[in-house]
Amino acid sequence: MVGLLFFTAVISTAYLLRDGGDKPIFSIVLPNGQEEEGIEQYQKKEFFIVKDTSGLGQSLEEEYIKYGYTLINETYKHIGPLADNPDMRYAGNNLACKNCHLDAGQKKFAAPYVGLFGLFPQYRGRENKIGTLEERINGCMERSMNGKKLPKDGKEMKAMVAYMKWLSEGVPTGTKLEGRGFLALQVPDRKADLGKGKEVYAKKCQSCHGQEGKGVSNDIGGYIYPPLWGEDSYNHGAGMHRVLTAARFIKGNMPLGATYEKPLLSDEEAFDVAAYINSHSRPLKENTEKDYPDLSRKPMDSPYPPFADNLSAEQHKYGPFH
Repeated sequence: MVGLLFFTAVISTAYLLRDGGDKPIFSIVLPNGQEEEGIEQYQKKEFFIVKDTSGLGQSLEEEYIKYGYTLINETYKHIGPLADNPDMRYAGNNLACKNCHLDAGQKKFAAPYVGLFGLFPQYRGRENKIGTLEERINGCMERSMNGKKLPKDGKEMKAMVAYMKWLSEGVPTGTKLEGRGFLALQVPDRKADLGKGKEVYAKKCQSCHGQEGKGVSNDIGGYIYPPLWGEDSYNHGAGMHRVLTAARFIKGNMPLGATYEKPLLSDEEAFDVAAYINSHSRPLKENTEKDYPDLSRKPMDSPYPPFADNLSAEQHKYGPFH
């Protein structure tokens, strides 16, 4: 029994990640001791299979999963500006989690939730500590959703975590699946060209997101196509306000019809249009100067000070990143 408990503890903490998941401190330990073969075996298995909540039953856990799915798809309606109860208005804009986590967190290279549950607790440079999944969700609430934290023990937080855990079923703890995060990008060794970015936006993005970046509303107050800047978009502390993060998301998912296998934009086009989008005004998050207590871990494209070097804020935002 002691051996079993020890093994469980090792598995539970065996994949702490530096700087949001790019560099493992140490990797998963599998029962057969064959670490490399085990990881390869699981990486070949397909976990990105679209799961449908309509087939779930009525147990407490299943009800939480279904509610979590609803929150991801209609965030604005249940915990945002359109919530009937003013006390439930945690999100500050009318976006939905699914606007960044496409297909409700089930699409490869679109910040999927598949496998996410087993990657926490996780080290994150922005806080310079090991944080929980609940804390990561609240980071999105304060930044991408431009709002405030959900109660960690509240029904809504439990429901979101239950949904993410359900999507991660079968994925070994600590396994970083192919398809996690965003698509790789060959970063141009130059400053982003806002003029070219504007041209790409007009040709490839404007038909859905509008000339003024305001998006297209749905009939219940959210968005069919979300706003990309302005007061109802993510704030300047959000990960998507980093040009390289936005470019990687865009390359693998935009415009409509793009996939990680068949991108519709080049790396340079994605880079320039991401910079153009993030050149516009948006809400400002308070206290961003407290982010990255260890400035050596601050990403080069983080657009707000302080910085660990003498490069200007403009260069940190638009490049070149050296």
